[in-house]
Amino acid sequence: MNQRELFFRHLAQTSASPLALEIVRAEAMHLYDGNGKSYLDLIGGISVCNTGHRHPRVVEAIRKQTDQYLHILVYGEMLQSPQIQYASLITTHLPESLQSVYFTNSGAEATEGAMKLAKRATGRTQIVAFHHSYHGSTQGALSVMGDEYWRNAFRPLLPGVVHLDYNAFDQLDQLNAHTACVIVETVQAENGVIKPAFATTYAKASAVEAVNRQPTTVNEKNFLHALRKKCDECGALLILDEIQTGFGRTGTLWGFEQYDVVPDILLLGKALGGGLPLGAFIAKKELMDTLMDRPVLGHITTFGGHPLSCAAGLASMNVLLDEGLVETVQEKEKIFLQQLVHPAIRSVRSAGLLIAVEFESFEKNKQVIDFCIAHGLLTDWFLFASNCLRIAPPLTISDEEIRWACGVILKAVDSLG
Repeated sequence: MNQRELFFRHLAQTSASPLALEIVRAEAMHLYDGNGKSYLDLIGGISVCNTGHRHPRVVEAIRKQTDQYLHILVYGEMLQSPQIQYASLITTHLPESLQSVYFTNSGAEATEGAMKLAKRATGRTQIVAFHHSYHGSTQGALSVMGDEYWRNAFRPLLPGVVHLDYNAFDQLDQLNAHTACVIVETVQAENGVIKPAFATTYAKASAVEAVNRQPTTVNEKNFLHALRKKCDECGALLILDEIQTGFGRTGTLWGFEQYDVVPDILLLGKALGGGLPLGAFIAKKELMDTLMDRPVLGHITTFGGHPLSCAAGLASMNVLLDEGLVETVQEKEKIFLQQLVHPAIRSVRSAGLLIAVEFESFEKNKQVIDFCIAHGLLTDWFLFASNCLRIAPPLTISDEEIRWACGVILKAVDSLG
């Protein structure tokens, strides 16, 4: 049997129509298949490869760590230099209230740990989440996922979960003394890049106008700011999911920096591991310490914070900082927005280099995506916005590569007639 036949026979499938490209090598901005064809990666492994594929400094850090040790004991029992150094670097670039890092294997596991921490710390059980949100696919994370299509087949799920509409200021009064936490994406990614709206436009503007306009004053209240205030009033913890938006994706190191808000718990994943599996939830030490007692080992993981993953993530974050990649994001975003203009494109929504290109239907979008892949450009769609083409490339993408990618997309649109 060839590789393709073995893939379908022995690997559990997640859909009836996987891309099934046989990738044999990846370097910088490109993937290469067994025939030598190259694909410009416009999605970066779904916001994972922020410093590109196999950055030399990341590869060298992995090699160095393999010469020292791999797994030695469950998380939290041994002093492991990659974990310590990486946690120290991350917290150096976070507010003083976010100084204790719990490393996990993935973003979904970070979600699970954060929900447990909120319940343990508050003694409450209600969790508030938002429609069209995505926080992972494990049963707890699935419980707060904001779409019944994905949840329904796996019920019963966690009780006490309430879903509100994102950017609905008038629904925030549903938070109360029973609310342990609110979990929310800084920018709704899988909903097709929906940013927090500003209060003065919410009641009188369309949804697109409300999320895309800039505040009239520095302190104008946005949805996340209003949510933070309501959490403070009722004693609930605010969990911000930056699994997709962290590490410069939106044009600042952390997305929440743009909205005058600091969470009680921050979720990280995807780009956190520099291409290797890694997640984290981060809080103040006094809050995190509640997992140490009654019961002891209130949260535990065997492989979370694996030394290889932490070494890779540490190197990748240093690349982001040393090479000034975050500072280039907004200019690159502008090039995409300037180029992607066509009567068949209904809208383009962006938060830095997280961009949704909206078409009239999934069918039209799928035709564009198929054309792009056939012509060496890898992209896909969003879970809750299947009519939108996803753009989330490595932050290392060049201006020339952006213009080439946009040219392929526009040719794809033209080919539809």
